[in-house]
Amino acid sequence: MNTIPTTALGLAERGLPVLPLRADKRPLGNCRACDDLACGGRPNMATPGSCICPWPCHGWAAATTDPTVLASPQWTAAWRRARAIGYHPGGAGVTVVDLDNPAAVAWAQENLSSTATVATTRGEHWIYRGTMRSVNGVRDGVDIKSLMSYARWLGPGTGTLVELPDTVRALAEKTPVRPAPRAVTVPAPAGGGECRHRSPAYLERGIAMAEQRITEAAGAVHHTVYRTFLAVLSAHGRCGCLTEAHIGRLFTAAQAKGESPRHCTDAWSNARTTLGM
Repeated sequence: MNTIPTTALGLAERGLPVLPLRADKRPLGNCRACDDLACGGRPNMATPGSCICPWPCHGWAAATTDPTVLASPQWTAAWRRARAIGYHPGGAGVTVVDLDNPAAVAWAQENLSSTATVATTRGEHWIYRGTMRSVNGVRDGVDIKSLMSYARWLGPGTGTLVELPDTVRALAEKTPVRPAPRAVTVPAPAGGGECRHRSPAYLERGIAMAEQRITEAAGAVHHTVYRTFLAVLSAHGRCGCLTEAHIGRLFTAAQAKGESPRHCTDAWSNARTTLGM
């Protein structure tokens, strides 16, 4: 019997914003239109916790405690397919320091304040009260998950939750700087179609989430870049709102993950061809 939906409901009722995850820990689309982030992960700015679809669909922005959403058929169907529970740490007012190997755990034990901890398959989650920006790779095996991010729910853990220390906040400021990506210019789509954007912030959030999806790719970077480009073009490529500056941000994120300028250009071109643009 799949107990995940019942557990998720109980967590949400206790104030933890939850979202369904696949077996590989990727967010599971709550509707067919948003499976595999086909709609680009665009949250509805007028209703935090949802995208342009009638119900929350995926990612940290879909994490919710809303009883109306919890009771919806879309939500119920998505959770029947879920294989794990995710939650939005920032929405719960906490920060998760994800320690991904024994060496990272040993480092935390020597350098960070003791707090509530949860065992993971490869290390531990150290959870602090308070929020901050999320940053991956602040040091070997250490990611910070808080605002605009999600973590896997692995149980309540042990220990007492303490305030987020300055030591953890400082980690985000010391993230290694990657070499500057080479500028690549491609023309923005001409547009002319109907614009579905509710505000400039709506488009901005969509681009920011696309950048985050590329940045957080743990593997299959080529595929992630292409799928993200495809989603952005599908959502914003026909109305003329997508500018070369937006495209440049996506290319910069892709190059920071090791993609070449040539691959970025090819992936963008292939996405446009797929969409008939």
